[in-house]
Amino acid sequence: MTRLVPLVVLVAVAVGVFAIATSGGSTQTHKAGQATGYGAPARPAAAKAAVNVRSTSLGKILVDGNGRSLYLFEADTANKSNCSGACLSSWPALTSDTAPAASGALTGKFATIAAAGGKRQVTYNGHPLYLYAGDQQAGDTGGEGLKDFGAEWYALSRSGSKVDEG
Repeated sequence: MTRLVPLVVLVAVAVGVFAIATSGGSTQTHKAGQATGYGAPARPAAAKAAVNVRSTSLGKILVDGNGRSLYLFEADTANKSNCSGACLSSWPALTSDTAPAASGALTGKFATIAAAGGKRQVTYNGHPLYLYAGDQQAGDTGGEGLKDFGAEWYALSRSGSKVDEG
């Protein structure tokens, strides 16, 4: 029986060495807290933004997949965001791994550009898109015409132009 114990220990050590050798010598813990045993981190599922058109008090405007109004920032230039830092706290960028699917009048107007934190910001007709933190529910348009961070903010029409209520 005493010879059996060292044999069991030897088998356990061999299995452990084999597991480390086949994993490239490391185990990785990912954001979900799962160790894969492989060197490459698991990739999260791709996030794809949804953009729709909704009737609001401003008329028909672009909204995200939850019906929240989308805005342009007049300080931005074509396909370049000039909102960063504190600006993004009040005006979060609409981000997506790929350009949103489109149909009808929206077709061909979406793209993405590099954004803060290695993300991709959705653009429409060249305008980087943002949400307004002050809008509490679908259909709110509280960001319309505000002058924050050095320029004005406007909802976008289906054509991609600003909706100027004034």
